[in-house]
This record gives sequence, structure tokens and C-alpha cells, in this order.
Amino acid sequence: MKLKDIAIIINGQVLGDADIEIKGVAGVHEAKDGDITYLAGTKFLRALKNSRASAVIVNGPVEGIETPQVIAKNPQFAFSLLLSHFYVKPHPCLGISRDAYVSEKAVLGENVTVYPFAYISEGASIGTGSIIHAGVFIGENTSIGEGCLIYPNVTVREGVSIGNKVIIHAGAVIGADGFGYVFENGVHNKIPQVGGVTIEDNVEIGANVTIDRATTGNTVVGEGSKIDNLVQIGHNAKIGRNVILVAQVGIGGSTVLGDGVVMGGQAAASDHAVVEAGSMFGARSGILGEVKRGIYSGAPIIPHRDWLRATALFAKLPEFHKKIKELEGRIKELEEGK
Repeated sequence: MKLKDIAIIINGQVLGDADIEIKGVAGVHEAKDGDITYLAGTKFLRALKNSRASAVIVNGPVEGIETPQVIAKNPQFAFSLLLSHFYVKPHPCLGISRDAYVSEKAVLGENVTVYPFAYISEGASIGTGSIIHAGVFIGENTSIGEGCLIYPNVTVREGVSIGNKVIIHAGAVIGADGFGYVFENGVHNKIPQVGGVTIEDNVEIGANVTIDRATTGNTVVGEGSKIDNLVQIGHNAKIGRNVILVAQVGIGGSTVLGDGVVMGGQAAASDHAVVEAGSMFGARSGILGEVKRGIYSGAPIIPHRDWLRATALFAKLPEFHKKIKELEGRIKELEEGK
């Protein structure tokens, strides 16, 4: 494909030879002759100058390089479009494997693929064009929308509702019982978890994520949210739209995250926390109570700028301790000199 055709796909403008052939897409460090790459920021400029890439996507003209450039509004987004164009092929409809179990009372739309050893329970429904990989379990009266991709060994328990174009990666469990017990007569008595889970459209759920069903009502993950691997979402939590939860995040029961919240790796929110839309939390943050919109770090959280200053001071504590001991010694000497 010629570079000028690439520019059409990403709505960009070519600077340099528009007729060079592009055969692939790669990162700046891995690119070889025939590949197009992108410049993620000025810190990668040196790597770009040493790259073998035949063309580069940039958000503005870059001086000092001979490589043909394509100007695009968002180079990373343009790069992702090209990855899809070159490497992501439509999944062929393979139909229902005879080694899968599909209840006679399940309802499957057109062009659904069900791989061997999947189990589709009574009353379940699967929308047009969805793909159910090997070893997937779909419980009773669970609905899965159109164009969904469910990878191997996912468990979707009963009474779960999944929207359209949802991706669930291998090993995830959607709708396990919430962690609810009441202590009485010297034992922990299980509280029946009779609610469900609602996953809205265009959500992506990483490998080995667990999303618990509600005690009553529904645990909800809002439209467009992206959940990384090994995240735990507790019962009755409400996750807003376009939320980002990075690996090993933990969300306590009945917590509410507003739209666009971002939580870094291993951050956690205690049960019943309420977080205002647009808030951001650094890795290993500890979230309690009601949180106004802002950028936070630390456990418990404080404003990120304060946390940076506190961290800088923490590194100097041994030095401060030594100084304090010296000052205490001098004060003692002065007192004894009286």
C-alpha cells in the first residue's frame, strides 16, 4: 500500500514521498524497511532518527529527519487504525460446534460462533455475530449482545446482562457471588446474593477479572469502560462510563465511580466510597469515603502534588533523624553546661 493511501485511511497529510510502499506497522524500535511507525513524543525523537521505518506518523512536521511523514491529529489513534487495517481480520462465522452444549431453550442470533466445549444454559441469549470460545460457561437467563468476543474459559453466571461489542478475556468470572456474610451465633452466615451484573456496550474486561453479582439489584459497569487484568469489582459497585481500571485494582462493594475515573495499578477503593467523575488515582492509592474531582496518590489518598512533596521528604527521613539526634545531643550538652 502506498503512503498516500495510508494518509487517506488516517485522514492525514503526507510530507515527502507519497508513493513509497508500506507493508506493515510497527513501533519505533521494532520497525524495519517497509514499516510505518508513529512518534509518541519528543523523547522518542532520537529513537526515530535511528529507526529503519520507511514512514512515520506525527502530529506536526518534525525537522531533522529524512523519513517521509504523515501529519495526523492523533498519531497514536492513527497508528491503532493502521494496526487494525493491516493485521486484524474479520472472524469467519464457524457456526456451532457439535462438541459444544447449547440448550434447546437458548436463543442464538445470526452468524454466532460457538467453539467446542462451551456450555450455553437454558434461557441464555447470544446476539448476532458474537463469538464464544472454547470452555466458556454461560448461565441461565444470561443475555449477551451483538458482536461480543468471549475468550476461552470465561464464566458468565446466571442472570447477567452483557451489552453489544463487549470483549471478555480468558479466565474472567462475571457474576460470582458477592462477598457478603453476617456474624451470628458465633459463625459467619452467608447472605444470599440474588442480584445480577450489567455490563454495558463497548466494555473490555481483562484476563482473570472478577465482577461479583449484587446482593440485590445489579453491579454495573458503564459503557466504554476498560478493565485491565486481575481486577476485582465487588457486589453492587457502580462503575461509570469510560472508566479505566489498571491491573490489580480492587473495588469494594457498593462503591460508586463517576464517568471517566482512572485508577492506577493496585489502587483500591473501600466499600461504599463515592468518587466524582474525572478523578485520577496513582498506583497503590487507597480511596475512602467521598472524593471530589482531582488527582490523588497515597494510602489514604492526598492530592498528588502533596504526595510528591511528601515522598521527597520521606526519602530524607534518615538524614533528618540523624540531624535531630545531633541537635538533641547539643541541647543536652548546653543544658549540662549550666
